[in-house]
Amino acid sequence: MPRHRRLNIPGAIHHVITRGLNHQAIFLDDCDRNDFLNRLEKNLSLTGCRCYAWVLMSNHLHLLIRTSNRPLGDLMRKVLTGYAIYFNRRHARHGYLYQNRYKSILCQEDEYLLELVRYIHLNPVRAVVVKSISELDRYRWSGHSVLVGRRRRIWQDRDEILSHFGLRKRESVRQYREFIEDGFNMGRREDLTGGGLRRSAGGWEGIFELRRAKEYWRGDERILGDGDFVNEVLKLSEDELTHKEELKRQGWDLNRLVSEVCRMLSVDPDDLHKKGRANDLSSAKGLICYLGYCRIGINGKELARYFGMSRPSVSQAVKRGEKFGKENDIKLLN
Repeated sequence: MPRHRRLNIPGAIHHVITRGLNHQAIFLDDCDRNDFLNRLEKNLSLTGCRCYAWVLMSNHLHLLIRTSNRPLGDLMRKVLTGYAIYFNRRHARHGYLYQNRYKSILCQEDEYLLELVRYIHLNPVRAVVVKSISELDRYRWSGHSVLVGRRRRIWQDRDEILSHFGLRKRESVRQYREFIEDGFNMGRREDLTGGGLRRSAGGWEGIFELRRAKEYWRGDERILGDGDFVNEVLKLSEDELTHKEELKRQGWDLNRLVSEVCRMLSVDPDDLHKKGRANDLSSAKGLICYLGYCRIGINGKELARYFGMSRPSVSQAVKRGEKFGKENDIKLLN
């Protein structure tokens, strides 16, 4: 069966799950866990994504991420690939670390944000790694300890989650903690692991009822939400893909993009391959990378090869180009 294309909706919330190959451990000690979190912190900053909840277990991890205008894949590729290289080198092993590619489920915010925060942060309880709320408060490898104020992780978005529990910090922490404790006996929540319409309609029986009533909603394993939300997300995703395909049909490729951006900014295309940090050249490179990657769908490898730069440098150029485009109200490819 072919793999589904990732759903890239700016500002969307994704529940990300990664498991070790054949259920093997992906974290062997605290050095491994700290390395992973350092990579996560660095790349959240680079991509503009925000993290609301997270947990590191021995053989899997969960993240709750709100994307920026950059696709979720930008963040996860950098974090997971870099960590796998580190892990294999440190532990003298070879081959794949993860079980297939990471799973990402785009979630309906109003219905599922807080439930997912609780589900993710209760992983150590379900695994009997911790046995009480006080133990969970002190558990280092979960975002729960940050939300209750026991640890400080500046990259975790604490304030937005606590704002759902009250305006005053002390009261919001207390109510959040009670919310977590209320979930101690919930067990595994299959309804929070994706499935889109099939989950929200009450499983397959619910789908059959809808069909008998001649209500044909769409479902998708990449989405967690009700029928209207599923339809809206799929429509946005299809519109994005259609727009990129239309640009390519109109003849937009890297060469044409370079020509148009250089003309717009009065830059000689031959100068793009020169080393240096002149503002006009830096702006042109950034804008080309941003428009090429985000609007046309040119991959980072092709951009890196064209400019003779590394993939991380392309990612930084995309971010720089996005900022430049917004500040200067660039309308090209809109």
